[in-house]
Amino acid sequence: MTVQGLFSARANAAAQISAVPRIAIVGRGFSGMMTAIALMKTVRAPFHLQLFDPNSSVSGGQALASVRASTILNTRVRDLSVAVGDSDDFNDWLCSNTAFRAAVPAAIPGFRQIFVPKEIFSDYVYQRFSEALAARRDITVQVCNDPVVAIRRSHGNRFLLESANPANPLFDTVMLATGYGLNGEGAGGEEASPVRAQRLVARPHAVLLGSGIRVVDQLLQLRDAGYAGQVTIISRRGFLPQSHTPNSADPVFPAETLPQSLPDIVRFIRQACREAEEEEGRSWQSVMNGLRKHARSLWRSLPARHKHQFNRHLRAIYDSHRNRLPEAMHLRLKRELAEGRTVLRRGRAGRRGLSGLFFTPAGSMVEEVIHAERVIDCRCQAPDLSAPLIGSLFSAGLAMPDELSLGLAVNARGEPFLEDGSTVAGLFAIGPLGLGSLPDIDLVPEIVQQAYAAAERVGAQFYPQVKAV
Repeated sequence: MTVQGLFSARANAAAQISAVPRIAIVGRGFSGMMTAIALMKTVRAPFHLQLFDPNSSVSGGQALASVRASTILNTRVRDLSVAVGDSDDFNDWLCSNTAFRAAVPAAIPGFRQIFVPKEIFSDYVYQRFSEALAARRDITVQVCNDPVVAIRRSHGNRFLLESANPANPLFDTVMLATGYGLNGEGAGGEEASPVRAQRLVARPHAVLLGSGIRVVDQLLQLRDAGYAGQVTIISRRGFLPQSHTPNSADPVFPAETLPQSLPDIVRFIRQACREAEEEEGRSWQSVMNGLRKHARSLWRSLPARHKHQFNRHLRAIYDSHRNRLPEAMHLRLKRELAEGRTVLRRGRAGRRGLSGLFFTPAGSMVEEVIHAERVIDCRCQAPDLSAPLIGSLFSAGLAMPDELSLGLAVNARGEPFLEDGSTVAGLFAIGPLGLGSLPDIDLVPEIVQQAYAAAERVGAQFYPQVKAV
C-alpha cells in the first residue's frame, strides 16, 4: 500500500519515488511510528518512506500492547509528547478531545499530571503521524507487511532488505525500530496448558511470569474480568514496580561531583534518597527522576565489569524504581498481596508440564511443580541476537553487540558502532534495541529525542544545504 502526501500528484508518484532518497523503517510500533513522524517533520526535502512490519496495524507494538483498552500507561501525560520541545502537545491534544474532556472533567483545564489508557496514547500517536503525512505533499509512504529477515550492503553503499518479496528496492537509509520484537515469540501471551491441567488443578490458579508493569496490568485485567482464583507471580529477582507519587515529583539531584565506581554510585543514590525524604521533604521518586538526567554519563563512565555487575544484581531494583505504577494501581497490587489472593515468588520458571509449571525457588536446587490451569508470560523479551535479521548485520559487519549483549552497541542517535568505533552511514537502531548502550531508551521521552536526533542526521546526509526545522 502506498500513500501519497496530501497534495501529491499521482501521475508523478513513480518519478518521485525513483528520484528521491529511499528510507526504510523496520517496525511499526511506537519507535517506528515516532521515527516516521520525526523524519516527516525534520527532513525538509523529498524522500520516499517504506514501513516494514508483519503486523497489519499501523500502530501498536509491545510497548503499547494491551489486551484491554482500559490498561493505564505508567507515565504521566506531561512526559508523553511526541513533539520535541513541546511537552504540552499530548495535553493539548487531550484538551481538544471533546469525548475525553467530558469523561475526565476533574482534570480540566489540563491533564498533564494524569495517567491515561494506552489506547488513547496510541490514537494520539497515529493522528500525529497522519497529520505529519498530510502536511507533506513531496513525500510518499509505503506500507509492507512482509517480515524483514536480513539487511545487506549493496554496491554503491545502499541497503538491501530481504523479505518474502524478492523485488524489494535498495534503500539509502534503514531505521531499525523493532523494539523488543526480535525474538520471534512476543510477550504477554498466554501459554496454552494441556487440557488435562483443567482436571488436575484443585482450584482456579493462574501463574504470571514477570516483574514489570505488564505483569501488574495482567493481574488487574484478570480481576476486572471476574477471575476469583489464586494468582502466583513468578519474578526472577522478586521485585515488582514501585508507586508514583500522588502529584508530580519534580526531578532533583545533588549537584556534587558524582562518584565513578558502581558501589560508590549506589551508596550515593541511597544517601540522596534518604536526605530528600528526611531533610528536604521530598520523595525518593524525585531523586530517581533526577538520576535519569545523569544516567547516560554514569553508564559511560563505568568499566565493563561494573556494567555486568549492575545487570546481574541491580538492574531489577533499578527497573522497579524507574518503571513505576500509578498510585491507584499500586494500592490494588498491595491489597492483592496483603490479602493473599496473589502471591509473589522469587525464582526461575522452567518448562510447562501437564498440570502447570516447573519452578525452581531462589536459593534452591530442587525443582517443584506449581499447579495451574493457565500460565501467562508477561516478560518483556530482550532482542534475540541470534535472530536472522540481527545475525545478518553482524555477519555483514554493519553492527556489533553491546558490552552486555542486550542489543546493539549504538550512539545517542542510534547509529550502530563497529569494532573500530566508527559507524555505518545510513543505518540506525531506534529505541530498545540500544538499551545496553543507552539507559532508559525504552521510555517515551528518550525515544522521542533519539528519533529526532536520527532524523536530523538523515536530513544532513541527504540534503546538507537544507536546514532542519
